[in-house]
Amino acid sequence: MSNAAKKRLLQDFQKIRLNPPDGVNASPKKGDLMKWKAVIFGPKDTPYEDGIFMLEMIFNDQYPIKPPQVRFTSRMFHPNVYADGTLCLDILQGAWSPSYDVEAVLTSVQSLLDDPNPSSPANAEAARLFQENRVEYNKRVHITVEESWKNATMNESSGEDKEEEDGDSKSQPSTSRPRRLHR
Repeated sequence: MSNAAKKRLLQDFQKIRLNPPDGVNASPKKGDLMKWKAVIFGPKDTPYEDGIFMLEMIFNDQYPIKPPQVRFTSRMFHPNVYADGTLCLDILQGAWSPSYDVEAVLTSVQSLLDDPNPSSPANAEAARLFQENRVEYNKRVHITVEESWKNATMNESSGEDKEEEDGDSKSQPSTSRPRRLHR
């Protein structure tokens, strides 16, 4: 791993630990600064409200010159999320800037939940329902929200998000809901 990438990732992690952003959390996986686990809480007053959505972020030696790879590990029904959890989000592609950090990426993903772009769909069915049948779209989203609760509970009870006894449990993202987004 390059020193520049390592330095920047440590800065990003320190920033999130010292001043956690509303509704998101992230931390490196144990023993690998280039792979992070993250959680996004569904934004208030959206169909995703109260969802607990897990993601993985994979960085390369070119970070922050190149964006991380980001994908939901929780099942997601959204116009801009592919079946494998990969996102169709401009800042993760051509609109990336080295000034973006982990917090900016996660808050952008969270904003995407509130403001889908159906004209650039990764999931054609979700985009169609979002535009043509919002009631059915909201029902499908609600199913993923309920699944997210079960998955978050299973991850916590299995110890998947916890460090070994000799590890630092603060280095894993908490699925306890942080402060709410205020609009």
